[in-house]
Amino acid sequence: MIQTFVIIDDDLLFRETLARSLSNKNCDVTHFAAPNCAIETITNYADSNDKPLIILLDLKLEADSGLLWIERLRDANQNSQIILLTGYASIATAVEAIKLGANDYLPKPITAREILTHLSQKSAETEVIVNENPMSVQRLEWEHIQKVLNDNEGNISATARALGMHRRTLQRKLLKKPVRS
Repeated sequence: MIQTFVIIDDDLLFRETLARSLSNKNCDVTHFAAPNCAIETITNYADSNDKPLIILLDLKLEADSGLLWIERLRDANQNSQIILLTGYASIATAVEAIKLGANDYLPKPITAREILTHLSQKSAETEVIVNENPMSVQRLEWEHIQKVLNDNEGNISATARALGMHRRTLQRKLLKKPVRS
């Protein structure tokens, strides 16, 4: 069965590379730099097909957040499967994405093979596997910072005050990539 994807990501190189890789794996792919450009295609797909459309949505868009678009994309196509992709994964944004209607949340960098493997395992898997290894202290710190930042609606100064640290220290920590585990 041919899977159909819509990729929404402001990073042109990532978007084109992922689209080409999915196409090479016999997937039908279109891609857009912004969600507002993709709405019409997503709506038209809902009207003409029964099989689900898989939407790969970036969390941090150039001037926007993918979180703000989840509900609108879901309204455009109720049968779609929305997967939020991000290089800045945190528990707070994952929970928020799922609450807003995303089906899944995957960290970048990610390959076409990893996405397709994840989708095939997701449909076959009924049991949730819990990782027995605890998170590292650095990852716990990253998660806590992201939660407090989310609670303060992205306000760096308010987050720094809530965490009891200098604003510049918080900014330096936020510039670093999150620790994997």
